[in-house]
Amino acid sequence: MSDLKSCRVLVTPTSYGKSDPRLKTELEEQVGEVIYNPTNRPLSSAEVAALLPGCDGYIAGLDNIDRAALASADRLKVISRYGVGVDKVDLQAAHEKGILVTITPGANSVSVAELTVALILSLARHIPNACTATRSGEWPRLNGLTLEGKCVGLLGFGAIGKQVARRLAGFNCRIVAYDPLPDSDYAHHYGVDLLPQDKVLAEADFLSLHLPLLPESRELVNAAFLGKMKKGAFLVNTARGELIDETALVEAVQSGWLRGAALDVFAHEPPGKDNLLLSLPQVIVTPHCASHTDGAMDRMGRIALEECLAVLRGELPLYPVSG
Repeated sequence: MSDLKSCRVLVTPTSYGKSDPRLKTELEEQVGEVIYNPTNRPLSSAEVAALLPGCDGYIAGLDNIDRAALASADRLKVISRYGVGVDKVDLQAAHEKGILVTITPGANSVSVAELTVALILSLARHIPNACTATRSGEWPRLNGLTLEGKCVGLLGFGAIGKQVARRLAGFNCRIVAYDPLPDSDYAHHYGVDLLPQDKVLAEADFLSLHLPLLPESRELVNAAFLGKMKKGAFLVNTARGELIDETALVEAVQSGWLRGAALDVFAHEPPGKDNLLLSLPQVIVTPHCASHTDGAMDRMGRIALEECLAVLRGELPLYPVSG
């Protein structure tokens, strides 16, 4: 068992402890030194590399933790991801150095699901455009859509997809989903029809992405994918921006094939001012804020803290990721 008081821990998520300050005080009381993110954003590989020497633990946000960053990790035992995505972590490099990588599964599922439903409703009822027009002195008569009787498709039926389905169950809409390893019992309980992926694309009036970023899912949403979607449908992405070929999405919206989209994530964050998606009035954009709620931050912070300290004490973590 390691002496925690001899340990140094790097903490980079900018929202860590904001809602519950006890997360910071408990960590500071138990270990010898805590180093916090000196910026207000995820760190680059070079910035991570500069902070890791001498660190035993690392509670990590969306930093670029590649092989170059880990080369300077001379004492690191654990990377405790504040979230579930590990696409920015070089798992092979971590494994080679004997560094355990952990995640916080389920901690942000409710919050991401709530924003997903909010974006679906915002698209259906033109809420951002209505707000902007009213503030500018206009009084438009906007024709919205009800969710009642519509089809909502979920691409990915894991923890977040399930929470979306649970919340949509009261809207009297049809819910269809695709997942390579579906939970049939959960789907049956909430009236979700499990279908092949192409069937989901063809039938959904609103298609919501809930997939992890893997080599096979990178830019899955390309021109061919979008062409299989129902004409006039909406696309919602609260998962990973890299799932979408953004050029293809721009073309699908500009051509009218898709009626609109709502994006909380982008391939490059923050997106550049020249990103055409930002200029399309049919596209709602938010700044990767789906998990930025008090509940999600508290749960992610608590699990990340406990996983980090467990490894530093020489114990097995609850949520390790294999390298």
